[in-house]
Amino acid sequence: MSDCAHERSLASRLRLAVVRLNRRLRAQRTSSDVSLTQISAMSTLHKCGAMTPGQLAAKEGVQPPSMTRVIAALEELGYVERRPHPTDGRQAIVELSGRGLDYIHATISAREAWLDKRLAELTDDERAVLSRAAEIIDRMAES
Repeated sequence: MSDCAHERSLASRLRLAVVRLNRRLRAQRTSSDVSLTQISAMSTLHKCGAMTPGQLAAKEGVQPPSMTRVIAALEELGYVERRPHPTDGRQAIVELSGRGLDYIHATISAREAWLDKRLAELTDDERAVLSRAAEIIDRMAES
């Protein structure tokens, strides 16, 4: 097998494995009242902190009108709050509410509990390989 064909094979296998794992992790939700798109927006607010709807839309890779609908739904559920922008009266700042933070923490805990169970089924050597792979994948995702 040529190096190029081997790399494509690795790329394909890795892509499929990451997609399948991500799908399984996303399924570990604490409730279904929030869509995956809404969870993603809340996760970004959790990771990056308060921001304008436009900044959140840019980070999520969606158009501002779509993010406006996501924020409105999350606000109605009590998961996010809006406050006036400190320097621009035309803007608002969106941030997680206490309830939203609790939801994100519960979701993270559920996902990590599922993953902990799967990892416990592996050998020490397999966990060591995954630890190294996690570092490499993280580095690839940053570039």
